[in-house]
Amino acid sequence: MFTDDEIIEGCLRNDRKMQKALYDKYAARMFAVCLRYAKDRDEASDMLQDGFLKIFTKMDQFSREHSFEGWMRRVMTNTAITNYYQNKKYNEQQNIDNINETDIENFEFKDNEFSNEELMNIIQAIPDTYRVVFNLFAIEGYKHKEIADMLNIEVSTVKTQYHRARKMIQTKLQELEKEKNSNVG
Repeated sequence: MFTDDEIIEGCLRNDRKMQKALYDKYAARMFAVCLRYAKDRDEASDMLQDGFLKIFTKMDQFSREHSFEGWMRRVMTNTAITNYYQNKKYNEQQNIDNINETDIENFEFKDNEFSNEELMNIIQAIPDTYRVVFNLFAIEGYKHKEIADMLNIEVSTVKTQYHRARKMIQTKLQELEKEKNSNVG
């Protein structure tokens, strides 16, 4: 097993063996990032391949002052955003001035009641724009303003889409919970 420093140096020299080592070491974790933004596994696989191509070609832009895995996650997230724009069929943006933030913040996911696969399926089932905003805010930890800048939309639109994503996910989780409870009894 190679260290990240050895892999980085090898990739900078376009060493195919080191590129394969990098892919083998991080593909599963980066696939999980892509899967959160994709509609399905095929789309996530495409994002993963595009993301790794970018990683290999932009390796010289990695600053060793930061986490290598964090940098790769950022590349994958940006690849997912690019994919979103390339595949965007319609614009669901609607600006509103006031959103009841307490409704958003009071909802808690009950991770222990649902499998990761169930949660992933529910997230993948919401509209693209909502899924991207939800992932960037709730999972990646970006602020509303940062997301607005990344997606070139208004902050109020980000808040709206996040709120709607949470509501859709909440509804789908409640439906799944009812279905599970009816199958038990």
